[in-house]
Amino acid sequence: MDILQAIILGVIQGLTEFLPVSSTGHLTVAGKIMGLISEENPERWTAFIAVIQVGTLFSILTFFWKDILNISNDFIKENLLKRKKFSEQNHNSKLGWYIILGSIPVVVIGLGFKDFIEGQFTKNLYVISGSLIVLGLILAVAEKTGKFSRKLTDIKWYDALIVGVGQSLALIPGSSRSGTTITAGMFLGFDRETAARFSFLLSIPAIFGSGLLEFYKSLEYIDASGFINLFAATIAAAISGYLTIEFLLRFLRKNSTFVFVFYRIIVGTIILLLIYNGIISA
Repeated sequence: MDILQAIILGVIQGLTEFLPVSSTGHLTVAGKIMGLISEENPERWTAFIAVIQVGTLFSILTFFWKDILNISNDFIKENLLKRKKFSEQNHNSKLGWYIILGSIPVVVIGLGFKDFIEGQFTKNLYVISGSLIVLGLILAVAEKTGKFSRKLTDIKWYDALIVGVGQSLALIPGSSRSGTTITAGMFLGFDRETAARFSFLLSIPAIFGSGLLEFYKSLEYIDASGFINLFAATIAAAISGYLTIEFLLRFLRKNSTFVFVFYRIIVGTIILLLIYNGIISA
């Protein structure tokens, strides 16, 4: 991998991490086209993807810094400094608990199926194309049946847990972390922007944890040039990710998610056609 390829992959990561179109799917297709994914050591590609996700973590922390600061301050005050009953805690403090609760499913499933997730099966383009199409259709159902009447102040513990389960489905390549969590939020009756906001906040622990773990694991086989490529990709992901968050929240205030449904189906179909015609291997 050269630095230009690293930057391209970082931009792809930043653009697709927050749109409900699957960053892993797009990165894996790009990696296959560039010939960067080793069939003998697919876990190296998994590590690269997880590490550059830290760039998108910087995007979230920068964009939502006020929300994160308020949640953290109130959570510490009402749970550590001056303990209050959960029912008496304010919205920000409760939201901190909801983020913790919603993060449990992805941690349990991620650790439980770690070897499988890092293996060759999850790099298979048939899996990715199928996930793109099927989850796109499920997003369409959520769009058609959602009530879009609930705000972030209406969230309950079971909402957080359900959206958290949705986030764990994003471990299937091609499904999309933002796609599964936004879809779950819409099924629960939240408006599109609220579903996206909670999706982004909920992703912080998962991205942080997986990024640090994979970075530590990648140290054994990343040389000096590899670190430069990782750094370049991470910076590119951070910049493009920030712009994507800003765009998506503004877009969802006035528009439906059907453009992403159509995009997912089209991309999934194109991948199948490319495989069928021998242009790329599954």
